[in-house]
Amino acid sequence: VQLVESGGGLVQPGGSLRLSCAASGFTFSHSDMRWFRQAPGKEREWVAHITNTGGNTNYADSVKGRFTISRDNARNTVYLQMSSLKPEDTAVYYCNVLRTKEYWGQGTQVTVSS
Repeated sequence: VQLVESGGGLVQPGGSLRLSCAASGFTFSHSDMRWFRQAPGKEREWVAHITNTGGNTNYADSVKGRFTISRDNARNTVYLQMSSLKPEDTAVYYCNVLRTKEYWGQGTQVTVSS
């Protein structure tokens, strides 16, 4: 299993970013996917979840209405569209899949600062 995140960077408050996670090594279309994040000095926290077909999504209260998780099963990729970004969204963002165990990507840094 391999998960490779991309799309992070430095953005001003109120700005937008789209993260991508390219997956391989498992049947992507059969798997729910998740995004997590970890801010400096804090524990990793769940951000969003999408079912294998994309038919259902769930979000942490802190990002609801600002972030959108989606997927393209033909491209084996899950996305996280982030809008109205706040400084408190600064973190390393990870995608995650649960198979016989949990798998994580290497993460992508998102920094929200003026």
